[in-house]
Amino acid sequence: MEFDEWEPVYEAILDDFGFDRRADERARDVLAALAEPFDLDRLAGVRDATVAVAGAGPSLESADALARAREADVVLAASTAADVLEARDVGVDCMVTDLDKNPDTVRAFTARNTPVAVHAHGDNVPAVREVVPDCDLQSLLPTTQAAPRGPVCNFGGFTDGDRAAFLADHLGAAELVFVGWDLDDPSVDPVKARKLAWAERLLYWLERRRGERFAVLDGRRDGIEPP
Repeated sequence: MEFDEWEPVYEAILDDFGFDRRADERARDVLAALAEPFDLDRLAGVRDATVAVAGAGPSLESADALARAREADVVLAASTAADVLEARDVGVDCMVTDLDKNPDTVRAFTARNTPVAVHAHGDNVPAVREVVPDCDLQSLLPTTQAAPRGPVCNFGGFTDGDRAAFLADHLGAAELVFVGWDLDDPSVDPVKARKLAWAERLLYWLERRRGERFAVLDGRRDGIEPP
């Protein structure tokens, strides 16, 4: 996805949450100064593959979700979903995170040459400054929700989970399978619930762009407002 296509959606997100675009840009620039260009050929296995996009919802621990993740050709895991899958012997090919929960996993993944897409936004600059210098930069894919700059990329997406889906789409995945996605999780706070609502809208947008039907949206589409 090119930024000019993403930008109107990004502006709608900024308006809805009251986020500061300049803060996102400053965070991007901090990440750009710390990171190196990432070789996307490291993720060439995504092309034409069935990709499991693992969210960090409670359902990820179910036998069905774990089985579907194991059956996929490639697994992209959002945030702590990487820990859940690894603990159950499901290999993770790339982790997607904004560093809000498990920085030690980020360090460990890059140290063993497993790619991690690290996202900078307006309120995580301290985490970026603390964690990124500890990583093997060849395994760190820097991302932003603002305009890309230098080594920092923007493939689309807002939350860790839907950014993983947009990354898989950019890399040419043949099919996206969603596991651990609990869009109606009652345990989340109101802000997280609003973010999940945006994730749902973005997945709806993505499936229409791809001409695909994501099972995670079955029974929900009539209530989704396109972004």
